[in-house]
Amino acid sequence: MPQVAAPLRLLLPLSQTLAAPAPLLHHSRRLLSSCPASLSRAAGLRALAYRRRRHTEPRRGTSTLGKAPAKEEMDKEVAFNRKRAEGKDGGKRGSMELKTRRLNPVNTTCYVQILGTGMDTQDTSPSILLFFDKQRFIFNAGEGLQRFCTEHKIKLSKIDHIFLTRVCSETAGGLPGLVLTLAGIGDEGMSVNIWGPSDLDFLAGAMRSFIPNRAMLHTHSFGADRNASSPQSTDSVIVLDDEVVRVSAMFVKPKYNNGTGSSNDSDMKPGDTAIVYACELPEIKGKFDPSKAAALGLRPGPKYRELQLGNSVQSDQFDEMVHPSDVLGPSIPGPTVLLVDCPTQYHMPELFSLHPLSCFYEDSPEQSGKKVNCIIHLGPSPVTRSVDYQNWMKKFGATQHIMAGHEIKNMEIPILKGSARISSHLNFVCPQLFPSSGFWSEQPSNDVMENDKSVSSEACGSVSAQNLLKFHLRPYAQLGLDRTSIPNLFTYKDFVEELVSEIPAIREVPEQVCKFWQNNVNDNNILTPTGNHMGEEQWINKKSDKVDDGTLFQEIVLRKHPRDNQEIPCCVEDATREDMEITFLGTGSSQPSKYRNVSSIYINLFERGGILLDCGEGTLGQLKRRFGVNDADEAVKGLRCIWISHIHADHHTGLARILALRSKLLKGVPHKPLLVIGPRPLERFLNAYSTLEHLDMQFLDCRHTLKSSVEAFLSENDTDPATPQLETTMFAPGTRMENYNRKPASPRDTTALANFKEVLQESGLEILYSVPVLHCPQAFGVVLKAMEKANSTGKVIPGWKVVYSGDTRPCPGLIDASRDATVLIHEATFEDSMKDEAIARNHSTTKEAIEVGTSAGAYRIILTHFSQRYPKIPVIDEVDMEKTCIAFDLMSVNLADLPVVPKVLPHLKVLFKDELVVDEAEEVQEAAVY
Repeated sequence: MPQVAAPLRLLLPLSQTLAAPAPLLHHSRRLLSSCPASLSRAAGLRALAYRRRRHTEPRRGTSTLGKAPAKEEMDKEVAFNRKRAEGKDGGKRGSMELKTRRLNPVNTTCYVQILGTGMDTQDTSPSILLFFDKQRFIFNAGEGLQRFCTEHKIKLSKIDHIFLTRVCSETAGGLPGLVLTLAGIGDEGMSVNIWGPSDLDFLAGAMRSFIPNRAMLHTHSFGADRNASSPQSTDSVIVLDDEVVRVSAMFVKPKYNNGTGSSNDSDMKPGDTAIVYACELPEIKGKFDPSKAAALGLRPGPKYRELQLGNSVQSDQFDEMVHPSDVLGPSIPGPTVLLVDCPTQYHMPELFSLHPLSCFYEDSPEQSGKKVNCIIHLGPSPVTRSVDYQNWMKKFGATQHIMAGHEIKNMEIPILKGSARISSHLNFVCPQLFPSSGFWSEQPSNDVMENDKSVSSEACGSVSAQNLLKFHLRPYAQLGLDRTSIPNLFTYKDFVEELVSEIPAIREVPEQVCKFWQNNVNDNNILTPTGNHMGEEQWINKKSDKVDDGTLFQEIVLRKHPRDNQEIPCCVEDATREDMEITFLGTGSSQPSKYRNVSSIYINLFERGGILLDCGEGTLGQLKRRFGVNDADEAVKGLRCIWISHIHADHHTGLARILALRSKLLKGVPHKPLLVIGPRPLERFLNAYSTLEHLDMQFLDCRHTLKSSVEAFLSENDTDPATPQLETTMFAPGTRMENYNRKPASPRDTTALANFKEVLQESGLEILYSVPVLHCPQAFGVVLKAMEKANSTGKVIPGWKVVYSGDTRPCPGLIDASRDATVLIHEATFEDSMKDEAIARNHSTTKEAIEVGTSAGAYRIILTHFSQRYPKIPVIDEVDMEKTCIAFDLMSVNLADLPVVPKVLPHLKVLFKDELVVDEAEEVQEAAVY
């Protein structure tokens, strides 16, 4: 595909860029190159016919556009998809029945491969790929698996089976997102077989809270009920047995000691039981000897083939049967791989005494030719490097051991190279907003360091796993390790040198950006980029503020404040760097991608703890990439509450991992359950999931945190225990959206409300309340307002106000809630030319998001939740950009830095001036398939 000229390329919607015919693009390049520099932008941009705006007639049932409503209803009417808001937009999907693949019993290729999810952040268990010509198996699906596979072009759509070594957030945190991604592929969707112990039923039940289509979940549990009191099986369970592989499972249950020498299972959870999988390939038949066949009276032909397949045939010359053993050489035992998950020291006694494993020991009389070629150890380093564990490994003799658990050396190796590259480039340009990632200078935790000293050398035949390391099983001649796919190592210095060599002009940018902080630039000054490289190929194109689509919402928000004539708010002017900081842990929508994780925002209140707003898959990993392993653990321990906007999976599937880790970190330390505020369906998911792991949380329905309810409760005048009413909202009884909120809220938990009040006090917040928004049933935005404080002169300063929209169409309720906000964080899923798509999915365009903040008088607007159509940077038209910023993953915005944040944005575009839309399109296409 021909390359598109940069000025043209940056203004085309991605889909239209790909669809444009080559001659048209070539003509556009000639047009722009032939124009004088002064006219190239103005004439070229105005003449772009491909940047079409979709002005279609409103569709019945999906939009309230059309005839202008009565004047008194203007503030209540917004363009949105009502069916989606009411939860009635689910189209008929296929049964997603599993496809039956035609297997190849004589595989030409077979290997196991390390998919090292979590190796740099140590927050999830790595996944293992077992590859055959016609079949694919994945063992464990922790958070981040989709991002890792997208980066390395591993097609998860080819997977037939997923096996779990434990049913917990560490090994299955990425499973919900993966199931939903597969279900969205093609017209009918896809599904895979999911295997695990009977505990898998708990997980499947929990997932059905937000995966209503049962066809998406083809789960198969094996083994007896594994509750705390059930006896432990001493036999293996054959899970899968076909012509290419036999997979069997062995149960490993922890044995806790209560100090009296006896085991104590009182703290046992179903998710604590681990599984050891044995994958045995069929034996390799011996070589066929034609001379022996001829001596037995066989003529060349079909009977030769039958003998090679293991079938006996009648001799052509003699009255006798010819058996395969008569004409074949000695068979070679099929390769065997063991996957051993020993998560804690308490699992070791049970593992060492497993009877089904004894046949694989070197000195076992039961071995009878069985040999393990490769053992992949998934346990963490403190366990697998212990003396007892290493002695147990020696029982297998000359076996290749791959230590795939958490290793010290891997903590400084980012798994997601594409994301790490962009983060490093942004850090080089503006370290104030993009601090150095935690993994570049990470120090191992004390328990890992001390454990490493206990074993000075690795056991014979063991190697540390590396990302994409393979162990070939077939062809038999290639049996052994294969390191050819392992990615090259890289450092921060490598990324910066690469950036400077590709974009020499970038050398000037850090110094220009640094002046904003050095000079303490006044917020009312309008700065323009300097240097010739900033004056051409502007990434942000100026558009007039004229509204040309006639929508009612545009009429509402046209009542704007003067362009950035706001004074710096007192809470910002007198802010210290220890007041508040916003860190964006995920800024993408729908599913994780190579460059952007899904939604999550960490509000850092420093000594007063922190608050998470949404918690998509991979949130814990992003915390550790931003702050480092140890500091991220401290942040998790210091969380005051987690607020979830709605039940869509890209906003909450990282929650269980955070809660489970916090419970583990605070075990034995006096603490209160963590308050989780969210829509009612989320409570059902958490309650069901808590049967697997200790979550140690307390739930509060968002509808009990509406503004009127919170204000009444805080003033101690709330004596009515009934469900809070919504008379002041667009969903009140008698309105057109009444049925949107027809289900009652859950009964109010007075204990949770008391905890909520304590959270506000401990966090230094005057109020936190939820705002109903237009997206799906029970979708909310949130408002956080800090308490007032006195500055150094004794003057009382109002507290800052942060508003987060969640997912929504622009709506008057959110505008009212955002009045005079210090920061409005608003979703901007689609570019301006895709407004119809935004209405259909109840999302906002970038222009609409900016107009919400502008009409509300917000001091700063930060856009987030970008469609993965824009993998690196979204398409933005400049509308009130003087007060607006684009969020990137791992970006941290301090309250004290708000005056200069919008002025940095034009300088950041230098990083992307040479990006090809074609490359980005390939990434999106790949992400859609996985």
